[in-house]
Amino acid sequence: MIEDVKIIDNNRIEYKGEVLNVPHHIAVIPDGNRRWARERGLAPIFGHKEGVETYKKLLENAADLGVSYVTFYAFSTENWKRNEAEVEGLMSLLAFQLKNFNKILGKNREKIRFKVIGNRQGLSSSLQKAIVKMEEETKNNTALTAVIAINYGGRDEILHSVKSIVSDVNNGFIDFDNIDEETISNYLYTGSIPDPDLLIRTSGEERISNFLLWQLAYTEFYFDKCWWPDFSSENLLEAIRVFSKRQRRYGGA
Repeated sequence: MIEDVKIIDNNRIEYKGEVLNVPHHIAVIPDGNRRWARERGLAPIFGHKEGVETYKKLLENAADLGVSYVTFYAFSTENWKRNEAEVEGLMSLLAFQLKNFNKILGKNREKIRFKVIGNRQGLSSSLQKAIVKMEEETKNNTALTAVIAINYGGRDEILHSVKSIVSDVNNGFIDFDNIDEETISNYLYTGSIPDPDLLIRTSGEERISNFLLWQLAYTEFYFDKCWWPDFSSENLLEAIRVFSKRQRRYGGA
């Protein structure tokens, strides 16, 4: 358990004398790996490797705090535009981590369920097999669902859902007049996963970069200036503290 944190119940913690509401679902844009490496005179892949270690710690902390879902933007559809060496390095790093996912779980081996969202057809067959294996072997874990977005783009996701809905309408599986917001949500990659309560983005950038465009409609945003590899348990708790003090509104002002 994180130092100075006391669990009150499934939705609340006490931290440094304050009672905080814990988000049910946290989405993360882990920005700044390359800049972290550049500051240290290292190749970008070293920043990504350090970012993986930060991700492991995030899952451990989230599980301890009672967060139910963490959705992580690992590789976007736009990331393919980076230089070939970096893309190959990222793919190799992802493949290694997915094939050795038990190392990510640590003490939460029996708690964390993994789900990968995105266009899998753009991934290698070995990576696709590793994803299926990881999802199958963790499917009965229920304390925390770790959603990893790989080859993911929000517009691509919406396009994919629209095509699937049109196909099912043409085949008589759904009635055109019965299509509503819930229908669209169910056809997204996230399916039955609830929308995020809190989005955290590191590096000081204040945009969502084609991430969960539909799902973030009423999400609270928190922008941290640190590079992702430097994101600590204290940074996470500060994000939760800020979230807890906000009055969430749905619809107009």
